[in-house]
Amino acid sequence: MSTVQISASDVNKLRQQTGAGMMDCKKALVEANGDFEAAVDYLRKKGAKVAASRQDRDSNEGVVIAKTTADGKRGVVVEVNCETDFVAKNADFIAFAESIADVAINEAPTSLEDLKALNINGAKIADLLIDQTGKIGEKIEVSKYEVITADKVVPYIHGNYRLGVLVGLSADIEGAEDAGKDVAMQIAAMNPVAIDKDGVDARTIERELEIAKEQIRAEGKPENMVEKIAQGKLNKFYKDSTLLNQDFVKDGSKSVAQFLDSVSKGLTVTAFKRVQLGA
Repeated sequence: MSTVQISASDVNKLRQQTGAGMMDCKKALVEANGDFEAAVDYLRKKGAKVAASRQDRDSNEGVVIAKTTADGKRGVVVEVNCETDFVAKNADFIAFAESIADVAINEAPTSLEDLKALNINGAKIADLLIDQTGKIGEKIEVSKYEVITADKVVPYIHGNYRLGVLVGLSADIEGAEDAGKDVAMQIAAMNPVAIDKDGVDARTIERELEIAKEQIRAEGKPENMVEKIAQGKLNKFYKDSTLLNQDFVKDGSKSVAQFLDSVSKGLTVTAFKRVQLGA
């Protein structure tokens, strides 16, 4: 048993340094004989043990952060997960997620694994996730990382960090920021599958046609009409489910494409990403 006297100020100092609980900090200092560095290692190892024990837990709560570079040419969306809504609303947890998004903005990693390998204040993000798991007692993970580049990228966060959107526009002109926000809210609400019909993958088209044909046959339509009617239903799918063809939610008399054209002739969407918490 250690005979080193552990003062309240020592415990508080370690708590400020690591974010761990008071009792955990006191125990760590006792186990480390008052050695701060050894106490930090003790807490990190404890965090690793907690993380290992919670790997099979679901972490479907958390926050989604969307940000862009200062010049608005590149944007990132990061989803950082925890197990409970209580932790997700904690200011420290949100700040931690923001710091990960900041690294993604500053360092431009090309993948989620590359992002986890980067550092925050000298510590690897992958290690910090383990530390956070130990400190909070819940599985903490970064599950999604998306990035787009464009002449103008506009970020939008919806529903108390539960959904993040990036919109890439074809030009950085006057009114682009507001237009991008409007289109981002459209994406958040309507969840389009692609920018336009050219962006819909072949498997989705095949599935929609197959569903349409089954519906038409169930209605008793003659077989020689099935293909034509199915194509009509596919066109309706394009209108409802592709961004530029959707009715603009703020003015149903226009499509999104027509809205953008009214802001500036030829303005259009070149890319978008939509990340919904737990989806």
